[in-house]
Amino acid sequence: MPIYLDNAASAPMDERVLEAMMPYFTNKFGNPSSIHNYGRETRAAIDKARKTIADILNTSPSEIFFTSGGTEADNLAIFSCIHTYELSHVITSPLEHHAVLHTAEELQEDYLDFELSKVEVDAQGALNMECLEALLANNPISLVSLMHGNNEIGNLNDIERIAALCKENEAYFHSDTVQTMGHYRFDLQKLPIHYLSASAHKFHGPKGVGFLYVNAEAALRPMLYGGPQERNMRGGTENVPGIVGMAKAFELAYGNLDQDKTHIVGLKERMIAQLRSRIPNITFNGLSGELDKSLYTVLNINLPPGDEYEMLLFNLDIEGIAASAGSACTSGTQIGSHVLEAIGTNPDSGYLRFSFSRMNTVEEIDKAVEVLEKVLKR
Repeated sequence: MPIYLDNAASAPMDERVLEAMMPYFTNKFGNPSSIHNYGRETRAAIDKARKTIADILNTSPSEIFFTSGGTEADNLAIFSCIHTYELSHVITSPLEHHAVLHTAEELQEDYLDFELSKVEVDAQGALNMECLEALLANNPISLVSLMHGNNEIGNLNDIERIAALCKENEAYFHSDTVQTMGHYRFDLQKLPIHYLSASAHKFHGPKGVGFLYVNAEAALRPMLYGGPQERNMRGGTENVPGIVGMAKAFELAYGNLDQDKTHIVGLKERMIAQLRSRIPNITFNGLSGELDKSLYTVLNINLPPGDEYEMLLFNLDIEGIAASAGSACTSGTQIGSHVLEAIGTNPDSGYLRFSFSRMNTVEEIDKAVEVLEKVLKR
């Protein structure tokens, strides 16, 4: 039976989420902008979903804006903040998702006086906080965009400390929380952050829907024009089934978060122990092998340098094991991992990312390690 260990790319949708969505594919089909009963019915569903998410995050529904996913949320936050406040400086890191890096680079290309700074990282991908402090102190008011959890090497950044530094230096702070939303608790009454991005399919919701949190004290300007949807901030008819499904997935994720975390941590610990005992000279990229400093859902392994890894993922797939070599957004291309390159990993080494969910089992972990050992020997 196939074993799916690529949940950081996309987690399988919970059956209860699909059940919640189905009426909005069938008899509850009205346009939320229509004033008749069909429209009012779907508008009420969107309002309920917004309130569900806001309540879990301890914030106001008016601060939640629905998007097509994390990439749009990242783009919307960055472009909106830069243009609204007429900023000329963005601080990010070389380890960010391309939805952040490419957006910042586009701004740098479009505006001659625009400056892009990157916080230094060490060989394990840890941010140099002194470098961040210096960048904030020595530049005009900036937008800081630093992710909470890295999608490739699993490193967790201290967003509370980053938020405090930004507040101290009057900077705006955006964080891509796509990998941590649904897996870690957030209290947005206590976290001084301006923008926060999320995507439903990372916490067992549907693809093609996400949200952007925008603090009431921060400005937002639309990137998509055409209608008054999302309080005039995102034109276009809403993805009602997706929004309903995302809210249901969010509710399920936080309703059982502690138990699910305990289960997944156990899976990751088991895989680390078995890999170390069965595969010689194996190490872990970034901080993914350190449970207290990394996402409990991600493990990125480093195999000794060699020339036999080209077909590794393919051979694992043949054996029924779904894993990845890094971000799903660059899989199947000739582009290497910018994250692994930034931390100076050996390009001749073999890399695998295993990522876990509450739906994985101990038996699947055991089988995956057994298959990997067999494939490497072969």
